[in-house]
Amino acid sequence: MRVQLQPAYLLHRRPYRDNSDLLDVFTAEYGLLGIVARGMGRKRRGGTLAAVLQPFRPILLSFSGRGDLQTLTGAELATAAQALHGEALLSALYLNELLQRLLQRGEAQAQLFVAYGAVLENLVQASGRQALQRCLREFEFTLLELLGYAVDLRHDAEQGRPFDNDSVYQLIPEHGFVPLHGVADGAPGYRGADLIAIGEGRVEDASVAAKQIVRQLLQPHLGARPVRSRGMFIADSKASEQTAPTNFGAREY
Repeated sequence: MRVQLQPAYLLHRRPYRDNSDLLDVFTAEYGLLGIVARGMGRKRRGGTLAAVLQPFRPILLSFSGRGDLQTLTGAELATAAQALHGEALLSALYLNELLQRLLQRGEAQAQLFVAYGAVLENLVQASGRQALQRCLREFEFTLLELLGYAVDLRHDAEQGRPFDNDSVYQLIPEHGFVPLHGVADGAPGYRGADLIAIGEGRVEDASVAAKQIVRQLLQPHLGARPVRSRGMFIADSKASEQTAPTNFGAREY
């Protein structure tokens, strides 16, 4: 395979043999790929490869090879990208980790590629933690839908009825939401009013429930290994709170 100027985003980069890096990239037409980039520090027109190959910015990659691992033959910036900082940066790292762990290599995800580019722009523009949370939840629900892991967010899975404001439901990840009768056996119960808000796209009106739902739906596919970027987010929050006048508790994705 020989590909020229493929729109892509770098998800992760790590050292690989002599003066080379192993890249995990999300491409427009080929999905998640592993690519070897040689001569990262070598100067060339437009700067070093290391300067171009930065996460969260649109890039154009040229590569060739057979099998699961491609070889980079060229890279350039597609457009200028604004930098991410603070919680927005940590949020983007979390999304990158989700893509690395959930996508099948070599499987095209054109709609998801567009959605990822849009959420990066939204994270740059997000003002305040509530706006960041909305960006994350909307992308997570899109990710679940496009990967086939979503459940009906408008009707119960038992009788296909619209959610009732005053009822409580339990989520069975492989099935959907069912009316909760009696004890929930340790699983969280969700108010019908919150499910209605989420189904209508008003995730900010049910932010706690929305976060619990996406975690329940993602967990079977993420497995037992912890999501590292969540730990970074909590550690950063705790460090910030040590200098704050009031302790509001650690924040999470």
